[in-house]
Amino acid sequence: MVIDVTDATFQAEVIERSHVTPVVVDLWAEWCGPCKTLGPIIENVVAATNGQVVLAKVDVDANPQIAAAFRVQSIPAVYALANGQVVDGFMGAQPEQVVAEFIAKLLPSEESQTVRKLIEAGDEESLKVALSIEPGNHDAVVAMAQLLVKTDRADEALQILARVPETDEVRRVAAAARLAADPVDDFDAQLTALLDHVKGDDAARQKFLDILETMGPDDPRTPRYRKQLTARLF
Repeated sequence: MVIDVTDATFQAEVIERSHVTPVVVDLWAEWCGPCKTLGPIIENVVAATNGQVVLAKVDVDANPQIAAAFRVQSIPAVYALANGQVVDGFMGAQPEQVVAEFIAKLLPSEESQTVRKLIEAGDEESLKVALSIEPGNHDAVVAMAQLLVKTDRADEALQILARVPETDEVRRVAAAARLAADPVDDFDAQLTALLDHVKGDDAARQKFLDILETMGPDDPRTPRYRKQLTARLF
């Protein structure tokens, strides 16, 4: 999988995604000859992993914040991230064998592949086994939390979500867990009622945010209510 990443999308597409799948960041520029040599090699090697590694392409000229974050002094520069952290990297054009060895280090172990199959099975017993092997596996934790919410065990869901770093998915499921204890039928009516209380009432503010999280960023009402929340808080 190959994606183009910008300063605006780096957090979600690289940092958060790396908690689920290893991400290789390729820092390049249009004027860089070695970048044009290395780029296709990395793309081919990553493609051969069949989705087990993600390649994030970053044009350093168009995205100076990312370049500054990596303290890039020359390109091409390549970094591997897992669980939100840089775990490996190299600079300069490299032959395919070197790139292949670099990517191979990121591939999941046999144990991790077993966990992946258990997560795909999706039933509670399989997820329990997956979590016994990898207690902090993001996908297993989220899947189990979703199952717990559906079976009226919201408190357990929140406890298990605390094992992993906060991501968009974790926030969404945590919001669903909290709202399960106090369901909301009419989002607009509830958000309007909560607005007068969000500044001084932590519970009201959390519920307001949970409703917005449940509505999601694609709901046209979400940005409007977020602006209203900001106006009340600041």
